[in-house]
Amino acid sequence: MSQMNVELVAVERRLWSGDATFVFARTTEGEIGILPGHEPTLAELEHAGVVRIDTPDGTSVTAAVHGGFLSVTPEGVTVLAEVAELSEEIDVERARTAAGRADSDTDEGAAARARAETRLRAAGSAV
Repeated sequence: MSQMNVELVAVERRLWSGDATFVFARTTEGEIGILPGHEPTLAELEHAGVVRIDTPDGTSVTAAVHGGFLSVTPEGVTVLAEVAELSEEIDVERARTAAGRADSDTDEGAAARARAETRLRAAGSAV
């Protein structure tokens, strides 16, 4: 099975690094799936999206990612996020509370709701 090196990095820390067989992300241009050997690409990540990394052992690493860039080079894939949380780090009740509290009538409120809903999707919880 073909593999590629993947780095998932946020401004404040490295969240995950290792070999992967597939990367899925949401960019400002739409969804992208990356397999080993993908052509070089630079894409802007959505302000609130989920990134999934499939590993060679059959497990997946899922993260809520808020802004940043995705870079694909012959050496591998790098996800550079402004803010990111691994699914197991997400407090589901806190995210539900934030989603319910957000005022969707303002741009700021709509963005807060989108971030909370992304965190819930990454955690595998119903939105």
